[in-house]
Amino acid sequence: MEILFPLFEFCKKGIDMTNLEKKIKDCLEPIIKKTDVELYDVIYEKEGKNNYLRIFIDSKDGIDINKCEEVNNAITNVLDEKDFIKNEYFLEVSSAGIEKRLREEVHFNDNIGNNIEVHTFKPIDKQRVLIGTLLENNANYIIIENGEKVIIEKSNISNAKTIYDWDKELKGKEK
Repeated sequence: MEILFPLFEFCKKGIDMTNLEKKIKDCLEPIIKKTDVELYDVIYEKEGKNNYLRIFIDSKDGIDINKCEEVNNAITNVLDEKDFIKNEYFLEVSSAGIEKRLREEVHFNDNIGNNIEVHTFKPIDKQRVLIGTLLENNANYIIIENGEKVIIEKSNISNAKTIYDWDKELKGKEK
């Protein structure tokens, strides 16, 4: 039972940033901004026996491998100097992606009117995965429309992400 409890707590984290992630984000944001990209998110997590610090960047012009390398080079020495993480970890710098994870207020606010997928800890109307258009965001809950309006408490969200409209993209290329 002792092993399951910490694992459960880790899985319960949901969309909230940890204090460590916030400190790292606050430190790296001005450095990354100088590379002409936005620091989208910081995630520190354990996978198997390894720890990962994942830095997600974004830009209106897109992100390529060269930009990831530039950001990696800009932040590596600062991370070593600040020594936020005492354990050994792998640093990964990558694009936030076309389907972006939603964790911060700004992420939700920027996606009002867009389709999102929300995973919950506790089912809502017997469902743990809800897909719909994000209508509203506030500090305590979001409202999505999926045929009906659904209120989802933020404390119940385990994961949320944008959904890219692949059909719209394909139809646009056919013209």
